[in-house]
Amino acid sequence: MSDKFADNLEIEVKVRLADCAAFAAKLPALGFQLRTPETMERNVLFDSREGGLWQKRQLLRIRRYGEKWVLTHKAEGAYDPAAMHKMRVETETTVEDGEALAAIFKELGYFPVFIYEKRRTEWTDDEGHIVIDVTPIGDFAELEGEPAWIDRTAARLGIEGREYLTASYTQLFQEWKNATRHEAENMTFAEVE
Repeated sequence: MSDKFADNLEIEVKVRLADCAAFAAKLPALGFQLRTPETMERNVLFDSREGGLWQKRQLLRIRRYGEKWVLTHKAEGAYDPAAMHKMRVETETTVEDGEALAAIFKELGYFPVFIYEKRRTEWTDDEGHIVIDVTPIGDFAELEGEPAWIDRTAARLGIEGREYLTASYTQLFQEWKNATRHEAENMTFAEVE
């Protein structure tokens, strides 16, 4: 992998949360500062009608986070399905108008294929990043940073490696649908509730 990709390597794990408030209450004592209070986030994934990006394990996303629009492309990193940490090459940039960008994608043959929402709170300790996501299918935390930092931080939070999740929200939603037999097509609060 080139140095350019190494600079954009996203390394993370998710964990299920039984109690967001109790989890968040532990963070200041561990040296974390609140970076962003709870903010509504809406993500739209795009792909061709044939699913070409999905087949190549790539993601093209427009995210609206509060009033900010972000374009993200994720590609295969050092993929190992048995790995404890999820690693992907991630390239992001802010955009002025996400709706205009979506219209451009449509003209290029990329269409919305999945929408997911969450209310996200962000914390940092200047070495890594923890987010707390309240989603329509349950609550999760993501720990993002170097693998050693993730494992050390998880241990300090009482999280064991067997609790790590490397699935995407798309995959978690599909697992939830299979388990609940819910008919929602997207992981939005309106469709799930």
